[in-house]
Amino acid sequence: MCRHLAYTGPALTLGELLVAPAHGLYRQSWAPRRQRYGTVNADGFGVGWYAEGDPVPARYRRAGPIWADRSFADLARVVRSTAVLGAVRDATLSGADAEAAAAPFAADTWLFSHNGAVPGWPGSLAPLVSSLAPRDLLSLEARNDSAFVWALVLRRLRAGVPEAEALAGTVLEIAALAPAARLNLLLAAGDTVAATAWGDSLWYLARPGGGTVVASEPYDDDPHWQEVPDRTVLAASRTDVLLTPLKEPSPEAPDDAFTPAPAEESRP
Repeated sequence: MCRHLAYTGPALTLGELLVAPAHGLYRQSWAPRRQRYGTVNADGFGVGWYAEGDPVPARYRRAGPIWADRSFADLARVVRSTAVLGAVRDATLSGADAEAAAAPFAADTWLFSHNGAVPGWPGSLAPLVSSLAPRDLLSLEARNDSAFVWALVLRRLRAGVPEAEALAGTVLEIAALAPAARLNLLLAAGDTVAATAWGDSLWYLARPGGGTVVASEPYDDDPHWQEVPDRTVLAASRTDVLLTPLKEPSPEAPDDAFTPAPAEESRP
């Protein structure tokens, strides 16, 4: 459905992360190598980044394909950041909500992206729709499943739930109601990245010069890319990556399927 990438580490330009790599997110918009659903991601794109000394991220989003946006080429050449989240979109309903439906979504100090789909939404998630406060529903950036998933994640984050746990709990809550949902979620918070692998590909790379990349698929042929197993939650910093398995949820107690241990830790 989409491709996305998050990075935290030494400052790089947007172009170095998204455009310059041989199979970077820019190229994945028309020629992804490991995408399981869909073939072209031309229904919008977005990138979010953090400026030095400002915890609130900036965003640039458009409804069209990334390759058709000449302004982005200039932006990618000069904007540098130590934390970036980018996404290219293959929409379930093409054109719906224009750039408002393009990731990353943002609130407070977080950036968020959803790679996947929730079949039957919103009916399939009716109990969760009714669980959100009216102000949360009215503040959705777009009328799609990804914006709603973000609202569920954000509710947990604002309640103080740790980032990886907030993603995992949301995935399990949705999967208990919509077992066929694909829920690869990606969350950036400046110096940390959290993600889930649930129905599509996810990889991470400890860059030789420092920093961690988490992405739907490798942006080059570096042999150090590591694939994240399906049904896993990832928590990464600039130096460490922690992988925790997720069990299939039960409708009675979906959150019980997330157990912080045992886990696999990778230290570059």
